[in-house]
Amino acid sequence: MKKRLLIVGGVAGGGSCAARARRHCEDTEIIIFERGPFVSFANCGLPYFVGKVITKEEDLIVASPERFKDYFNIDVRLGHNVLRVDPEKKEIDVENTATGQTTREAYDTLVISPGSAPVFPPLEGINLPGIFTVKTIPDTRKIMDWIEDRNAKKTAVIGGGFIGLEMAENLKKRGLSVSIVEMQKHVMPAIDEEMAAPIHAHLKSSGISLRLGSPVKSFQQLDTGKILITLASGETEHVDMAILSIGVRPEIELARSAGLKIGTLGGIQVDKFMRTSDPHIWAVGDAVEVKDCITGSNNLIPLAGPANRQGRVAADAISGRPNIPGFRGVQATAVCGVMGMTIASTGATEKTLRKTTINGPDPRPL
Repeated sequence: MKKRLLIVGGVAGGGSCAARARRHCEDTEIIIFERGPFVSFANCGLPYFVGKVITKEEDLIVASPERFKDYFNIDVRLGHNVLRVDPEKKEIDVENTATGQTTREAYDTLVISPGSAPVFPPLEGINLPGIFTVKTIPDTRKIMDWIEDRNAKKTAVIGGGFIGLEMAENLKKRGLSVSIVEMQKHVMPAIDEEMAAPIHAHLKSSGISLRLGSPVKSFQQLDTGKILITLASGETEHVDMAILSIGVRPEIELARSAGLKIGTLGGIQVDKFMRTSDPHIWAVGDAVEVKDCITGSNNLIPLAGPANRQGRVAADAISGRPNIPGFRGVQATAVCGVMGMTIASTGATEKTLRKTTINGPDPRPL
């Protein structure tokens, strides 16, 4: 009988693993189970679709189920949510979300690429209508519909990281008044404070207001339909909509219920070949903990580049390729543009290095 490679989740890690595994072996049966409506899309392009820089939704699609089938003979099952893994029997329970029917599928090898989920802090009113996250193509549809149906004029972006800045730029270009609310003293927490100073000046000169150094305390729906945002400092914002870009957390529920080891940061523990604590299960993407090649410590890096590389490393290891080097680790390289300015970072910040234990923690105050 053919060996079965089952992959939970598509997008970057799962999709690249499936394609690489097929190149190594023509005979293995490969199935991707994706709970969402798209198996492979450019999530980095979502802010630009909202801003109409990318004008067609289909331009966000990297590969369709039909392409996976025609090019790679890989079976993609959209709208299929993997409920649990039985490592002893080497089987998974899968729910067809359209029919509610649950089936059991056997595997020889399992790869889980569950990704990450937006962080929702337990704040009053955080689930009100008009408060959005930007993680999937359906998310962007909701944002665009809200802007057009409500004739939205003012928005607040909660969180000043990469996605937050890109959303601020694209909403500004659509003619909205934009405020960025960041609990840290500066935007782009991935860089050091003094490096963010010119970014602050550039944002303000571009007409984007900043509220820094104070977290959101609550959201409240007003009789006018607007949202009142109250900060811990006592400052307030009245907006038509809000975008949450606070961060993401690894989706580890499936791995935890299967008894796989979870690391100290809350991600799935893997070796350099992306193998989990179960010899027949690999894990890749946002949900895994990986080594920082600068500091040697573990890290969570929810970026497509590392996920793609991890998917290929896992496929090489699963296929028994000799002398593969494994995943070398990450140094958190990222780049984004905002209002004509390019912001890039790589490696460890001063703050990180002073906290690290490479040569013992720096005794000086941060």
